[in-house]
Amino acid sequence: MSSVVLSLLNASLLKEYYARGLWREDTIYAVAAGQADRAPDRVALRDRHRSVTWRELVAAADELAGDFHARGVKPGQRVIFWMPDRIESVVILLACSQAGAVCSPSPHRNHTVAEVQAMAERLGARIFIYQPAFGADARAPARAPGRANAIEEALAGLPTLAHVHRLPAVSAGDGGRPLLDGLELKKPAAGAMPSPSRDPDRVSYIAFTSGSTGQPKGVMHSDNTLLVTARALCRDWKIGPDTIVSTLSPFSHNLGVGAMMTALVAGAELVIHDTPRGESIVDRLVETGVDYLVGVPTHAIDMVAELRRRGMSRLGKVRAFRVSGAASPPKIMRDLMAFGIEPQSGYGMTENNSHQYTRPGDDPELVSQTCGRAIDGYEIRIFDPENPDRMLPAGEVGLVAGRGACLMLGYFDDQRATENAFNRDGWFMTGDLGQVDGAGYLRLTGRQKEVLIRGGHNINPARIEELAAEMPELVRPAVLALPDPRLGERICLAFVPRPGADLKPDALLSHLSARGLSRYELPEFILPLAELPLMANGKIDKPALLRRVADGALVPTAI
Repeated sequence: MSSVVLSLLNASLLKEYYARGLWREDTIYAVAAGQADRAPDRVALRDRHRSVTWRELVAAADELAGDFHARGVKPGQRVIFWMPDRIESVVILLACSQAGAVCSPSPHRNHTVAEVQAMAERLGARIFIYQPAFGADARAPARAPGRANAIEEALAGLPTLAHVHRLPAVSAGDGGRPLLDGLELKKPAAGAMPSPSRDPDRVSYIAFTSGSTGQPKGVMHSDNTLLVTARALCRDWKIGPDTIVSTLSPFSHNLGVGAMMTALVAGAELVIHDTPRGESIVDRLVETGVDYLVGVPTHAIDMVAELRRRGMSRLGKVRAFRVSGAASPPKIMRDLMAFGIEPQSGYGMTENNSHQYTRPGDDPELVSQTCGRAIDGYEIRIFDPENPDRMLPAGEVGLVAGRGACLMLGYFDDQRATENAFNRDGWFMTGDLGQVDGAGYLRLTGRQKEVLIRGGHNINPARIEELAAEMPELVRPAVLALPDPRLGERICLAFVPRPGADLKPDALLSHLSARGLSRYELPEFILPLAELPLMANGKIDKPALLRRVADGALVPTAI
């Protein structure tokens, strides 16, 4: 069946990627159903209170897909969920795949009711599933009588919406309860339930970008574009049925969904990250026997700090840690190695998934200094920032671009953004700056839109952050561009001081100068903080910091 959602999918892509074995006939649901056929009683998912077998997982997905059908959800229509990571998140995604619906897990804990309502409206949501009290202001009561809360009130006028499902929070007594218990599920009429969707090439997943560089865009993927990277990771990193996978990145972030796909393809157990704030993630990883971990640099930094604080030499059975989602300081990669963990330095975006990573056994210098090489079926090239149609030779720094089987199918309902994302020859322009060596290993040097311009000089914030992170007195450095009427922008370094450390500004400047920064690249302000605000995907929320500086809530110190 052809997709009713307009996308970049075309006959030539289908022919090429199927011929190369990169795309296959299996949907995401079919992959999970295959695992249930092979090992029905093996544990597929685990949270703090429940464990679910492959048989139970697929049965729950079938039940929810039946509810979608009974409520009139047609193939291609959108289902959104807003909740913390939980077993039902995977059930919803599988049910969408089974029913031919499009799943959007993008609403996260930092979103407000107004933002989620706008997202649902942009997508024309047909079904909305949520956990009460999750979100920045989701505890707000409804203003009008007859509504359960603010989000249900906000969605009440959405003409496309057929139903809102309210999932109760998971509690310690839920171990024996059936999945989806508590939902008012409708059953299709006898004989009316269609067969599971068999189209892995339709648009099946829409994830909104973080919006860190502008208006969030709805990135469209098919089952096949999501599964390509999962299959490659399983092959290259030997992830299989005996592996226990966990992701510290939430399912609202593409990195978290990528880990979910990897576990589904491998038939591995996936440990849901539902550890309450304030409790030890290290203890949870040790307790559950996780051996393949996924997260962002912030997670790695926190993990290493806890291991050192507690005098631990190992992180349980963790053998590999994919660190992606943001530029990784080389030091944190070396720190992980010191604890017997092989880092998988990775690179990817919502638009092209986890297409780039180092391989087991790579030279430690490559692991700490690069983000690896592309998977089979994806290729990257470097282009001139001043002329995106001119390709640069290996070794030169320029715009990172890519194309291949894991690339998105465009931006939902946004023709202009889709057109602007590609150059003349169809290369997707990431906006990141980097260089590729002769072996295909990519070194990121910054981001085109994040280049700070001070007095006409282009300055790379990532380089300053990388060098500042070498200092033992601080963690999580973040360069902010403070507006200046004469120079345009000035450099402020925000950071969290290590407990008991006393960072002298002169020592900071001396270190950065000794490591090669020129005078005009040195910070002119510092901003020590007890903690740095994070986006839901684990990236430092620089826009939030700049807003607090602008309104006077934070005052940088001149140095």
